[in-house]
Amino acid sequence: MRVLLAVDAGTTGVRALAVDPLGRVIDVAHRDLSQSYPVPGWVEHDAHEILRLVDETLHELTTRLNDADHEVVAIGITNQRETTVAIDRSDGRAMAPAIVWQDRRTAARCASLGDAGDDVVIRARTGLTADPYFSATKMQWLLEHAPLDGARELGLCTVDTLVAWHLTGGTDGGAYVTDPSNASRTMLYDLDEAAWSPALCALFSVPTDALATIVPSCGVIGTVGQGVVPLLAGVPVAGILGDQQAALFGQRCTSAGMVKATFGTGAFLLVHAGQARPPSVEGLVTTVAWDLGEHGARSFALEASAFVAGAAIQWLRDELGLIEASGEVGVLAASVTDANGATFVPAFTGLGSPWWDPSARGTLTGLSRGVTRSHVARAVVESLGFLGRAMLDAMRLGGIELTELRVDGGATAMDLLCQLLADGAALTVRRPSSVEATAIGAALIAGVAVDELTLAGLEGSWDQAASFSPREDLAGDAAYAAWLDAVSRARTLGDRTPSPTHDAAHQ
Repeated sequence: MRVLLAVDAGTTGVRALAVDPLGRVIDVAHRDLSQSYPVPGWVEHDAHEILRLVDETLHELTTRLNDADHEVVAIGITNQRETTVAIDRSDGRAMAPAIVWQDRRTAARCASLGDAGDDVVIRARTGLTADPYFSATKMQWLLEHAPLDGARELGLCTVDTLVAWHLTGGTDGGAYVTDPSNASRTMLYDLDEAAWSPALCALFSVPTDALATIVPSCGVIGTVGQGVVPLLAGVPVAGILGDQQAALFGQRCTSAGMVKATFGTGAFLLVHAGQARPPSVEGLVTTVAWDLGEHGARSFALEASAFVAGAAIQWLRDELGLIEASGEVGVLAASVTDANGATFVPAFTGLGSPWWDPSARGTLTGLSRGVTRSHVARAVVESLGFLGRAMLDAMRLGGIELTELRVDGGATAMDLLCQLLADGAALTVRRPSSVEATAIGAALIAGVAVDELTLAGLEGSWDQAASFSPREDLAGDAAYAAWLDAVSRARTLGDRTPSPTHDAAHQ
């Protein structure tokens, strides 16, 4: 069989995935990625570990594919988007730990941008809000605090660029590129000009020659280099999409008004907004969905982002020990009909859409002696549904007509979460047969790039596994009102939380 591959370099793990020309998953290889939290509010990765896991998963997967006589015809890349890496392109060294999208160390810098009025310019040019989530202030922090002076050929990039450069040869002529779906998450990309903004690069003191070349999301950027993954040598690397845009593509949301919701480490809702830049919507950001290059136009999306979703379930498992495996949370939460007054706000690293409050902190309130571990699990799952409802409400308040909601990500395997989303949003929620929409989207766009697939053919290949119709739920409305009240209180806690300093991280 002729197959398409995707490398999915995510926040908590790296996977390599193979699909057939209809987007059906054939095989997957996965490795967990280490997380580092040197001080409160900081989140870091090791760039060398990311690349090692890329190689390991591709080696494992391609060995099995080769044994089954499958032929790999193209590879797509998808990635955690705003995470920022500093490398020396002359020798491949990572110059500092990668600063993860969840990291909040630049909150004060973002606040200063608002005080100076620069946030208005950023919003107008990039469609983004001035928040530590995005890459530009991370790059500036690295330039000011990390030992980058020793780099002979400094590269400041996102993870897609790191992986693409590595796969296509690295220091031996690797393609140092990014695509608009990732570039538009940096606060340095001008949506109207479809290019890096010299003015914004100057604002953040980012040298433009350290940035990657912007290429279409759909198109061959090079081939896998000799010695990287031997069974893939010479295979075209033909697509790049940021993870959430890849999920939008993988869910076949190619018409305006279609929404996908991914509940992975964070929660991300994107609505396809057409081929013209949409007006700004309060609480949402504008992003490039994809640029199909020779195969089509550039499309836009409006996005709502929550920094913590599945990460809250990991917290229940790893920090509180209430569950042994993440998959247990759905059964535990569904064993009770409500949270017995408990309310959880997953603001471990601040709040994203529609509040954009980096100072907010997580809360668990309404506790009594009658609250059990089942009620706490229920409160956590309900909070994810409430986050989705708040983000969809923001889309509607912006005048967007929502036509359909398709969900993916590990947490959406829970029927309870899907039903909560349907009830709160008053939309039918559809779950595909495979919740690997992110990697599937990257593989499919690579297939389009090498003419293995057509866009028209993709639209009819989406496979539904389950559908959830909205129910009238007055009790759910009361619980949502209580949750919004808890959010208001969570937003007051940051004023009492000391901000970590650079020096503290090295004590």
